[in-house]
Amino acid sequence: MKRFPIVILICVILSFWSSCRKDFEFSPSTGNLEFSKDTVYLDTVFTNIGSSTYNLKVYNRSENDILIPTLRLGEGQNSMYRLNVDGLTGTGAIAGKEFENIELLAKDSMYIFIETTIDIETLASSETQFLYTDIIEFDSGSNRQTVELVTLVKDAVFIYPQRFLDNQTGDYIIETLVFDVDGDGTDDETTIQGRFLEPDELNFTDERPYVIYGYAAVDSGDELVIDAGARVHFHANSGLLITSGGSLKVNGEPSTDTEVLEGEVIFEGDRLEPGFAEVPGQ
Repeated sequence: MKRFPIVILICVILSFWSSCRKDFEFSPSTGNLEFSKDTVYLDTVFTNIGSSTYNLKVYNRSENDILIPTLRLGEGQNSMYRLNVDGLTGTGAIAGKEFENIELLAKDSMYIFIETTIDIETLASSETQFLYTDIIEFDSGSNRQTVELVTLVKDAVFIYPQRFLDNQTGDYIIETLVFDVDGDGTDDETTIQGRFLEPDELNFTDERPYVIYGYAAVDSGDELVIDAGARVHFHANSGLLITSGGSLKVNGEPSTDTEVLEGEVIFEGDRLEPGFAEVPGQ
């Protein structure tokens, strides 16, 4: 009589194991993945400044749990993009370039996070504006699917405060401005992170964009001249500061091209994605 409870227990265990086992049976991908977009346009980036992180959503609309054998950047380890696939950083020598055996459950989806850091010096061109592209490859052979990646890259003049190492704390201290704040003839210490422009920096031209981190200050007796067609970009919490006795001259001109605006002087943030076009305080 004692055998029956044991037999029943074994049957229950086998039934439970059988019903759950299919959750761990992954079929090879058949090239029927769907994507939230077929091309990912990353925001314009300036030399040596990485882009924002963008995401791509990948859908498995089928009834089967699938295994994506390979997921990689088209340029492989040499790509200037980096990926994070649902928290995974990849299998190659350099993180974020190549992935293997990615599991995706039936009727489920996953996120791929994409970013880039591009050094303009590595791009073989003499122009000052570049389009960098690559692809994300899902699987290979007849099951291969791709999503394109596109980034506009610009060379720029960077103006930023110096950083000094505090030997006691090991922390970096960012340079702050010292000038006569209250007009009493004595310079005052401030907490404004930035630096004064050097004499050879007091003319902004239209040759390259200017990107300002912190505050670019014009000292008493100096004048900053900004030529027609110049483009000045400010990082978050940054700006121009003209001290008492200093001056700013902006030589904007009417443009003949209403799209290019070649004569106007444009001040804007350094986040150039369309979604930030009207966002203050970037």
